[in-house]
Amino acid sequence: MAKVALVTGANKGIGFETARLLGKKGYTVWLGARDEARGKKAAETLKKENFDVRFISLDVTNEASVKAAAERVEAETGALDVLINNAGIYLADKDGEASVTSLETVREVYEVNVFGAMRVTQKFVPLLKKAKHSSIVMVSSGLGSVTWQADLTSGMSTVKAISYNSSKSALNGIAIGFANELRESGIKVNCVNPGYNATDLNDHAGTHPPTHGAALVVQAAFLGEAGPTGVFVDEKGTCPW
Repeated sequence: MAKVALVTGANKGIGFETARLLGKKGYTVWLGARDEARGKKAAETLKKENFDVRFISLDVTNEASVKAAAERVEAETGALDVLINNAGIYLADKDGEASVTSLETVREVYEVNVFGAMRVTQKFVPLLKKAKHSSIVMVSSGLGSVTWQADLTSGMSTVKAISYNSSKSALNGIAIGFANELRESGIKVNCVNPGYNATDLNDHAGTHPPTHGAALVVQAAFLGEAGPTGVFVDEKGTCPW
């Protein structure tokens, strides 16, 4: 029986390319997306490449949607080997300096980037426990590194987006919590800084194609039984928290 993966926010960008790479590895891939039309179109594209990809309606901000998705995955594939928490938003027209960004904007970003990832992980942990040597990958950002943000010589400190930046720092903290909790269960939980990829998130201004970030995400999902858990990595190695 093929191993099973779920990717959130997978109808485009890094999420879509991650789903494609997992399909190439022979995985049954659940392609999660909030937009049904776009999600189904993305899944059909990958099916035409002879991958076992299944669209699943998944709004990470909605408890009922996440619960229904977990129930469907359990009913159809029984267990889950890999969970990729990729769904995320950046509100460029609203995000900015800490003193002027509205709390409504912060809440909106956190609902997806932080609470969404936590909600999905909580619901799918029982299915991850049914698989052997399963893994969870949180798609974070270099902007989530508090160390880099505090370093005025770092390029990260020049990006003024308090909602997005702090949401990725919070996501990293949540990942550590899950990593410590699930260590004895054999489930690895790690964060990935995929780099500056050209996606809708940055209006395609990134210097790398989405395939670049997707490769790093998939690499983090396959660290092996002896691999680390509770780490934050990028293409150069370990990132500072």
